[in-house]
Amino acid sequence: MYIFIAALLLNSVLLSTSLYPKLLTDVLCEKQIISYPACLFQWFAYYFLTGSEMPLLAAMAYDRYVSICKPLRYPAIMRKSNTSIFLLLAWLLSACLVTVPVSLSADAKLCNFTFKGIICSSGVIKLRCVSSRVLYIYGFVALVNLHVLPVLFILFTYTRILILSYQSCREVRRKAAQTCLPHLLVLMNFTCSMGFDVILARLDIDFSQTVRLIMTLQVILYSPLFNPIIYGLKMKEISKHLKRLLCPGKVS
Repeated sequence: MYIFIAALLLNSVLLSTSLYPKLLTDVLCEKQIISYPACLFQWFAYYFLTGSEMPLLAAMAYDRYVSICKPLRYPAIMRKSNTSIFLLLAWLLSACLVTVPVSLSADAKLCNFTFKGIICSSGVIKLRCVSSRVLYIYGFVALVNLHVLPVLFILFTYTRILILSYQSCREVRRKAAQTCLPHLLVLMNFTCSMGFDVILARLDIDFSQTVRLIMTLQVILYSPLFNPIIYGLKMKEISKHLKRLLCPGKVS
């Protein structure tokens, strides 16, 4: 579990690094201007990092399911090699799905040069002279693969965990609550953030500038503000686990 939390922490650090320097520059400038290649890079970084979070949360849910429902088989199932495969799949799936629309938009002809928003996202497609129905369909497929399916898998695993916990003793219920509560808080935090992002990027609604600014800030501030608090509950365990992986035999 701790290696997945460390991966989510890495995602949060990289996301903040790719967004906040430009945001701070915009605050200090009278005009907020960004080049089209830089906007595409920001779009890729934002959706790659946020898109990989839900598969990582699904991997964490499976890890918790094996730990609680199949404790005797946990060392055999969640080996270091399997954990590495889960991490690579989460990042590669997100990277591949995001690369396609960004690459197709690189050579597109633009007729509008005013982007409504403080960060570049999939709304960049609306700047093109000719709208592409294929890209919208592809975006829906990517949304299902990166968010809907992992959420369904998480709901399935936690339903199994709750059923087993309800049928077991108080000690099992206490262990399930301690191990699953931080994961559920991260899931709710991420779901709220992505809900605002879906409203902003995929629904063609003419929000006022103030409302759009508030909703965009909700998207980019939820995770940086709340996730460190949630992860902080497990920081000592994360440090010990990483030291055990990197320096086996030197951690007591």
